[in-house]
Amino acid sequence: MAKVAFIGLGVMGFPMAGHLAAKGYQVTVYNRNPARSEAWVKQYGHAAAATPRQACHGAAVAFSCVGDDADVNSVICGDDGMLAGLEPGSCIVDHTTASAECARAMQRETAGLGIGFVDAPVSGGQAGATNGALTIMCGGKQTDYDKAEPVMLAYAKACKRMGDSGAGQLAKMVNQILIAGLVQGLAEGMSFGLKAGLPMEEVIAVIGKGAAQSWQLDNRGKTMCEGKFDFGFAVDWMRKDLRICLDEARRNGAQLPVTALVDQFYAAVQTNGGGRWDTSSLMTLLPR
Repeated sequence: MAKVAFIGLGVMGFPMAGHLAAKGYQVTVYNRNPARSEAWVKQYGHAAAATPRQACHGAAVAFSCVGDDADVNSVICGDDGMLAGLEPGSCIVDHTTASAECARAMQRETAGLGIGFVDAPVSGGQAGATNGALTIMCGGKQTDYDKAEPVMLAYAKACKRMGDSGAGQLAKMVNQILIAGLVQGLAEGMSFGLKAGLPMEEVIAVIGKGAAQSWQLDNRGKTMCEGKFDFGFAVDWMRKDLRICLDEARRNGAQLPVTALVDQFYAAVQTNGGGRWDTSSLMTLLPR
């Protein structure tokens, strides 16, 4: 199997790289905190490198999954970054949720070196990464996508090219905009039901078979009513994503009044000490 590199072993990257190893790819990993790389090698075998450059040496496809635009630029374009270790004909797949302009800038940087680039943010959270059931929205040239798709399917249940560079990030923004409004509506519904004295587990079971059904209702309705908010995707990360959405909306003229409001609700959760709670913690701002 081809040699691949994986840069960034957070709650998402760690299991994603593990799926690549399980599928037989030759995997070399890098993480800013080397203890995380050591833990990955202990669990999955294969190899760890001291820099992104070293991790990418000889790789046909190199993946990154880091924090934000600045991190993407650093791990790809830095002196010891991914581009310094890759050969022409290889391809970078960036799973970071970043801005569309960051994706376009990286595509310009890589194209001059004969290296492909695909922006490929993911949806499905920590559980999706662990279970190999992520949804991946991609942007980039068709030829680059075709090279990357078979490898990404090691941890994806759905993977689709949405257009040229930046299109994957724009599709992910749509995803986050939808989730923000949906989770706020879910929090209000659960709060209302509790205040009305309804048997909420039974209510969830019934309305989950009708028009109100959603992944969030099925997976977070009950836990929201129980006051449990430790399920992966943190408020701090969601606010970063919503900032990207709101910035892009200012550029393209879209109106996002509900998203802007929900972003401020998440700011209140952060003020209350819930930055590391999951996104369903909007429930904490409402009476039970």
